[in-house]
Amino acid sequence: MKVSIFNDVIGPVMRGPSSSHCAAALRIGRLALDLMDGAFDEVLVEFDREGSLPTTHDSQGSDMGLFGGLMGWEAADERLPHSMQTLQQNGVKIRIETVDVGDPHPNTYRLTLKKPGAQHSLRAISTGGGMMEVQAIDECPVTIGGDYFETLLWSDGHGASVHDTITAQVQTDDIIVHSHGHQQLIQVKAQCFLPDEIIASLQKDGRVTTVKRLAPVLPVRSRRTTTVPFTTCEEMLAFDAGRNTPLWKLAVAYESARGDLSEEEIVSKMVEIVRILRRSIAQGLAGTHYDDRVLGFQSGEFNKLMQAGSLLEAGALNRIILYVTALMEVKSSMGVIVAMPTAGACAALPGAVIAMAEVRGLDEEEMARALLASGLIGVFIATAWTFAAEVGGCQAEGGSAASMAAAALVNMAGGTLPQSVAAASMAMQSMLGLICDPIANRVEAPCLGKNVMAAANALSCANMALAGFDQVIPLDEVIATAKLVSTQMPRELRCTALGGLSITPTSIAIEKKLACRKTSCACG
Repeated sequence: MKVSIFNDVIGPVMRGPSSSHCAAALRIGRLALDLMDGAFDEVLVEFDREGSLPTTHDSQGSDMGLFGGLMGWEAADERLPHSMQTLQQNGVKIRIETVDVGDPHPNTYRLTLKKPGAQHSLRAISTGGGMMEVQAIDECPVTIGGDYFETLLWSDGHGASVHDTITAQVQTDDIIVHSHGHQQLIQVKAQCFLPDEIIASLQKDGRVTTVKRLAPVLPVRSRRTTTVPFTTCEEMLAFDAGRNTPLWKLAVAYESARGDLSEEEIVSKMVEIVRILRRSIAQGLAGTHYDDRVLGFQSGEFNKLMQAGSLLEAGALNRIILYVTALMEVKSSMGVIVAMPTAGACAALPGAVIAMAEVRGLDEEEMARALLASGLIGVFIATAWTFAAEVGGCQAEGGSAASMAAAALVNMAGGTLPQSVAAASMAMQSMLGLICDPIANRVEAPCLGKNVMAAANALSCANMALAGFDQVIPLDEVIATAKLVSTQMPRELRCTALGGLSITPTSIAIEKKLACRKTSCACG
């Protein structure tokens, strides 16, 4: 599946502390609900002991997202914080267990769902920024990314015949026959579900026993014929061939090819995201509250002192800090945010872009163009690596956000294409090795400071690039280095709450206090 700016980089629009946990889990839940034809009365959720989820699934929102998905809700639904209770009130029995199965990916979900006369299992991974992949259904290996209408057909030995019949009668993007024991699972990827009449015919002659339909969960769907003009920064510069095309224009060219969208549609979609972000900033500045939270409302006092001239002079940076903190407070109060590229790093990029645009008197379309420019840098990162802190540490989240924001700011300032990518390279270089160690197992601190640092880093690197500073290492090599560094990081420093600030006495005490408050227990 080729990376899409709107699928993988800028989005989803969501609630919750973590896109890897909340948004991806919700999409997994939506697909599992379809697998059960919309009804079930038991669900078993299993997490591998050596992964990231046994220690984080509750406090970082995996449960909230997964059970919201199993309810069929959207990622921005205001009911999400209570999804588990709602599911239980609807009569569903829920079990969550830790198992020793050696799953290679730290964000692996194993679901078993039951209802009278039916049981199905699903194994999926969260790959970062709200993206996920279903890897097995009923222990049969599959690949489902949520970007197609998927018709699944079970057959007792007639897979080849079913494949040929479908191919002769209807156009599809792909048909894959998976063998598992004596059965075969035929996976049909297309722009719509397989027509009822074809399914009825296959069932009538006994070649198909069971049928499931899994609807897409991503905003931009894939096509078999999709080609993109470039996938790396080096390829993009070669494609530009020295014409100095603005980075946002190259982003439009990429996403137009990837999603079959016009420039007008692409800019319009990004303007709507800008408007969501500006509403969220206003909500944050008005004041937020949430019980299960480490940090309270702090951006209000910063705003008051900034307006009074009582803070140290920092020019546009103070407004950037204000907007970053406001967005992080909205995230932590379960308000609506946009993962860009993740929820944990949701504030650095939009805070920097929107604040700087306002200082410069630019409109929402200019903001959207800057975000598109940032999105293309994100494409290069997501294609070569990941946004998941569980895989790459906070260099994958905050580092990526800083890199993307630096390019966006140069684009906004009218800098050249080489200056945009130089800024992106320098910003990521400055954040290599950054660990992910959430205090009290919540995605708030030191995440707030890291978002501010990423935005300040982006602004600094943007100005350095505009002044002609040498990036030294090309962006593609920096991304490859970040990927290598992530393999050298211990598991404890990659969003498991098992190392760094997560295990300080104060962090443990705060986590205990929040757990007591959540369960209304008596704390000594």
